[in-house]
Amino acid sequence: MTGHPLVVAITGASGAPYAVRLVEALVAAGQPTWLVVSDHGIRLLRTESGIDSVEALRARVGVAAWDRVVRVFDDRDRGALPASGSVLTAGMVICPCSMGTVAAIAHGTSRSLVERAADVTLKERRRLVVVPRETPYSDIHLDNMLRLTRAGAVVLPASPGFYRRPTRVEDLVDFVVGRVLDHVGVSHAMPRWEGGVEES
Repeated sequence: MTGHPLVVAITGASGAPYAVRLVEALVAAGQPTWLVVSDHGIRLLRTESGIDSVEALRARVGVAAWDRVVRVFDDRDRGALPASGSVLTAGMVICPCSMGTVAAIAHGTSRSLVERAADVTLKERRRLVVVPRETPYSDIHLDNMLRLTRAGAVVLPASPGFYRRPTRVEDLVDFVVGRVLDHVGVSHAMPRWEGGVEES
């Protein structure tokens, strides 16, 4: 990972624990992070995690550590730094990523900073990781995700593995967040597969 900031967006798809854990992990790793939270993302954080503002998320993560690496941008400001291709970044993660956001990116109709930053990430050939949390997928969803994949994005559904025999919700969240961190080159200590266990 370079010293360039990683753009992180939180949108309105279910999956707030993934978003909170991702931000915590990036802050713990000292990764410069540019955070954009949509209005629906705030509603999601409130509903699923009891976090009713970006300030509350900052408090949850830890103010001192947050202030060292996180910079917040308004989703309504399409002229902010993440919207410019000439500004170097380490890529972008949208976690969770709503199907509306997937569709907007897939069709190049950027109406917000989240969508514009993703558009820029693709056009500059940087890593874009989208984390959808929807089930089942319609033909339209699948087509849009295929468009993103063909454009160079990584579609990484919030589908945790069970081969480590998780015992807590946090284990499932860490599985997905660890995979996200792998795809953006951020080191972490989250558990990995260590080989099968033979049953007697």
